Amino acid sequence: MGKTGRAADRKAHPALIGGAVAVAVGGAAFAAYGLYGGGSEEGRLSAAGTKPKAALPAGPVTAAEVRTTAGRFLAAWQRGDAEEAASYTDDPSAAHTALGAYRKDAHISEATLTSGAASGAKLSFRVSATVSYGDDSKPFAYDSQLTVVRRAADGEPVVQWRPSVAHPELKEGDRLVTGEAEDPAVKAVDRDGAELTAKEYPSLGPVLDGLREKYGEKAGGTAGIELRVVRKDGGKTSEAKTPEAKSSDEKAADKTLLTLSEGRPGTVRTTLSAKLQAAAEAEVAGRERASVAVVKPSTGEILAAANSDPGVDTALQGSLAPGSTMKIVTASMLLDKKIVESIDQPHPCPKYASYGGWKFQNVDEFEIKNGSFRTSFTASCNTAFISQATKLNDDDLTKQAQQVFGLGLGNWSIGVPSFDGSVPVQSKASMAASLIGQGMVRMNPLNVASVISTAKTGVFKQPYLVRPDVDHRALATAPRTMSPSTQEQLHELLHSTATSGSAAEAMAGLGPDIGGKTGSAEVDGQSEPNGWFAAWRGDLAAAAVVQQGGRGGKSAGPLVASLLKSAG
Repeated sequence: MGKTGRAADRKAHPALIGGAVAVAVGGAAFAAYGLYGGGSEEGRLSAAGTKPKAALPAGPVTAAEVRTTAGRFLAAWQRGDAEEAASYTDDPSAAHTALGAYRKDAHISEATLTSGAASGAKLSFRVSATVSYGDDSKPFAYDSQLTVVRRAADGEPVVQWRPSVAHPELKEGDRLVTGEAEDPAVKAVDRDGAELTAKEYPSLGPVLDGLREKYGEKAGGTAGIELRVVRKDGGKTSEAKTPEAKSSDEKAADKTLLTLSEGRPGTVRTTLSAKLQAAAEAEVAGRERASVAVVKPSTGEILAAANSDPGVDTALQGSLAPGSTMKIVTASMLLDKKIVESIDQPHPCPKYASYGGWKFQNVDEFEIKNGSFRTSFTASCNTAFISQATKLNDDDLTKQAQQVFGLGLGNWSIGVPSFDGSVPVQSKASMAASLIGQGMVRMNPLNVASVISTAKTGVFKQPYLVRPDVDHRALATAPRTMSPSTQEQLHELLHSTATSGSAAEAMAGLGPDIGGKTGSAEVDGQSEPNGWFAAWRGDLAAAAVVQQGGRGGKSAGPLVASLLKSAG
């Protein structure tokens, strides 16, 4: 069907009325039915000498119209006639641009398009083609789908143009491009030189993508030739930071669809431990929606990071309410400000506490009579912290989190994209809720592992996955350290929690140098809270979250304890 034939299609040609024309597309036959009714009124003048105005076709497109329209569109596309194919769509300009670039920029040729099943106005089809660039050439096949709609102007059936028609990975503004890869490949190795691959360690997929983006050129590799989806926004991410920066960074990355020739990868050494990473992968694989991060408190080195869903890096980039693990930060603030002068001084833990118009309670409405701050902390008493809100300024917790624990300043540079946590200034009830890790406080397992590491050593060490001397970047530091008295007492609180408090069951048998904290975070719409657990053993610290897992000691606790034990 040429362009002359296309123009004829838009008129009621007597030879086509009520008949059909077969259009071959990749071996499949499409019945191209006449799109007009009987011809008795066509060309007939009324008694007044005027031609009656025909009613526009209306209602849902028919199965015949779907097949006919799809057949014409696919046949033109297969011939490489972007202009004609675009004319069968509801947005000829956008379709012409995309289908023209399909050959010119993506270097896709010899396409055979074969129709598949139809369902209502939708029709699936398969593309079998060849991608060629220089001396490199490879076959390329995929499935896609189109939808036929009525054009508003005249009711004719046309293909509803969407970038995904050309390829299902395409969104508005994206492009298919074949050429030299933007970033050379990298070979990531662990701290001892063992290679780390996404096949063996599925959770590292996003990490390896981040390493390639940041260190591909620096590592000395050479780029290969690939067909990729280039996103409208460039697909680049940064090493994230504040909630605002994080939201702007959460964009789809460019995606490689076909590698025509491999480049030579450069080697990037990480701080990860292949042994611990394997153990972390095994732990999260046996749970739903679990994420964990393991760090070395004395240095900040990240030893492992894993997620049940390998495609979502909650361990390093997640943003969740941390629940009662936040009480580590809150307790240090109360000690620093001398609101709590001694962890063994009497401290209230009633069933309920109110502040800012909200009524807070403990899990199962428990209370501790004649207790101390130590007993309240080890039992994770919410009201023991809410009751102190009247003594605090709205920004006290934010300052403690930022200045002592290095959270929420937007300056972590771990080597791949990450989220630094957020503890914004809040007031009234929301401020009180933030004391127990609710409200607008947001963290991920890496942040919480860093918090308990700082509590153990007394000094914030920014976590990192690639040593800073690799690219001469500066690591974040905290503006101040907690006082020696605060650090000593906070260390004791966490040790007591791990040996005789809410974390004791999970931490049993892990030796004398341990500390831990449980947490549960309520989330709107969830029947069960997110379970959190953070702990250290010697010079190893880990934190985990199991979303909708319930109590942290039961859900996330065994995961963390198992990893601490596996390190020997």
